[in-house]
Amino acid sequence: MKERILSVDIFRGLTIALMVLVNTPGTWSNVYAPFLHASWHGYTPTDLVFPFFLFIVGTSIVFAYKNKKTNSGTYKKITIRTLKLIGLGLFLGAFTLSFPFLKDFADIRFPGVLQRIGVVFFFAAILFINCNWKVLIGICATFLLGYWALMTLIPVSGVASTLERAPNNLANYLDVMVFGTHNYKADYDPEGLLSTLPSIATSLLGIFTGLILVSKRQKKEVLLAALGVIFLIVGHLWDLAFPINKALWTSSFVMVTAGWANIVLALIYFLTDVKGIQFGSIFKKVGANAITIYFLSSFISKLMGMIKVGETSLHGWLFNTVYVQGFMPIKMSSLLYGLSVVAFYLFLAQILYKRKIFIKV
Repeated sequence: MKERILSVDIFRGLTIALMVLVNTPGTWSNVYAPFLHASWHGYTPTDLVFPFFLFIVGTSIVFAYKNKKTNSGTYKKITIRTLKLIGLGLFLGAFTLSFPFLKDFADIRFPGVLQRIGVVFFFAAILFINCNWKVLIGICATFLLGYWALMTLIPVSGVASTLERAPNNLANYLDVMVFGTHNYKADYDPEGLLSTLPSIATSLLGIFTGLILVSKRQKKEVLLAALGVIFLIVGHLWDLAFPINKALWTSSFVMVTAGWANIVLALIYFLTDVKGIQFGSIFKKVGANAITIYFLSSFISKLMGMIKVGETSLHGWLFNTVYVQGFMPIKMSSLLYGLSVVAFYLFLAQILYKRKIFIKV
């Protein structure tokens, strides 16, 4: 990316930092409500984090591929990056400390965060380099409206489909049928098969934002904020018929999260790229190695949960020994642990950036 927009880099890095924070509390049994996902319908601040990243993947595609030609070399690079992301995700899902360091095949989760990033990146990038913005709008609308129709109109095993967590939920049903025991939960996966369609739409909406940012328009931040408000209104109105739901990645969820993403990015763009205010440079450095930081945080967290220290894990021992103190609530201790983990990866990102180490996945 020869042409950099500071706000995009900061937004990407901030999103990764938040992903690390919400994924690594001291204990899952004591977490403040905003740092938990909604139980099913509805959304919390935590539910915004992953769609924010898919959104900025789309925005970054514009900068990376706006001058690329549709030749075999471009497709090869896109495919290789996709396979790397999927491979890293499968490794996280399969790794265990017991030799040969792989879980039993039946216990390996096939879908996952990195897998979804890879698949969404692949389709969003291919669509971007082959279609103009008008066609992309049509494809995005088709994905969102089509997913709504699929989820609400198609019966499941002769029973009317539901949007609740039940066997006759079409997305859940397909995940169980296709992946069997390889899902996050026995009855569904939040990064499941059918919900990949609207998650691609999330990235396409990010592409539209990227096109605005590379255009010669004036007051780009105003247009982004206005789009954000419109998306929020549409999403919340759509919620009345198609509930906002991260686990299902409903079309209303896509609109609401894209709305918030545009508003947050517009604010950062105004402060940094328009007013030139210097802040958030550490998040820019995290964004320079975004996937590396996320993968390491996930892998090390998993490793610490596997290593035994007495009757608990290394993670549990560290939390209970250092962070659980009588003078503060347990939820605060849990949050401080997560913030400490984030601080560690911010420090790591600083070192990598200073030494000009950029690990491209």
